[in-house]
Amino acid sequence: MAGSYEDRDGYIWMDGTLVDWRDAKVHILTHAMHYASAVFEGERCYNGTIFKSVEHSERLIASGKALDMPIPYSVEEIEKAKYDVLKANGWDNAYVRVLAWRGAGEDMGVAANKNPVRMAVAAWEWGAYYGDAKMQGAKLDIAKWKRPSPETIPTAAKAAGLYMICTMSKHAAEAKGCSDALFMDYRGYVAEATGANIFFVKDGEVHTPIPDAILNGITRQTVIAMLKDKGVTVHERRILPEELEGFEQCFLTGTAAEVTPVGQIGDYMFEVGALTREISEDYEKLVRS
Repeated sequence: MAGSYEDRDGYIWMDGTLVDWRDAKVHILTHAMHYASAVFEGERCYNGTIFKSVEHSERLIASGKALDMPIPYSVEEIEKAKYDVLKANGWDNAYVRVLAWRGAGEDMGVAANKNPVRMAVAAWEWGAYYGDAKMQGAKLDIAKWKRPSPETIPTAAKAAGLYMICTMSKHAAEAKGCSDALFMDYRGYVAEATGANIFFVKDGEVHTPIPDAILNGITRQTVIAMLKDKGVTVHERRILPEELEGFEQCFLTGTAAEVTPVGQIGDYMFEVGALTREISEDYEKLVRS
């Protein structure tokens, strides 16, 4: 399926009803369009089953709560909506996007308590997020923006507004021929890529940033558990940018990214080594099991 995302065949679930893809629209005065009052989830369906689906639905509700935006659907109702969309479109393998937002209503300023919280579920067929980098290793720029302090934003929420600097940083990276960009956090420590968590390998052990200023991704948590089950030591710690020179391997994790090796970050080079390939292959097996 190609072309504009607004002009496709299929069905999207909106506020409890399946509607024709092209009719899934909102008003220009929707609060979320002006004030980023929206939360979302990205999920992948493999062979008819959405990986970690319930955990994603639970996080959506938690994200809404963090934004003072109670989601008007239960986990069970969100689960049903996701699978209804997949069934209606005839897909067993697809990317699933669940979005909840403050709609248009009586408020059209910063406050939005009088406006309804709406929800939609869309899905589409999507291949490797980083294309050929899945095998060859992605090339990352280093972003000029930094991940903010958790005292300034709800870092545990998967909220639309938190991705503004991600879009700008990814555009800057692509202009340099890179696949993505690496953020430092507000303290100067290594943080994450624009839509994925990051891991490093040195002497057979794995190092990854503490998720105290970044989203603790569901795929991140899954991969850490997989590594520990394999007997690999995992250090969750603060990583300084100058440490990048000493790491041998690097990989990204995320629902869209899955497990993607990194070959270069700025001037630092990494091998697509055995441990990275092994955990990538194990993840592929896990999500399809």
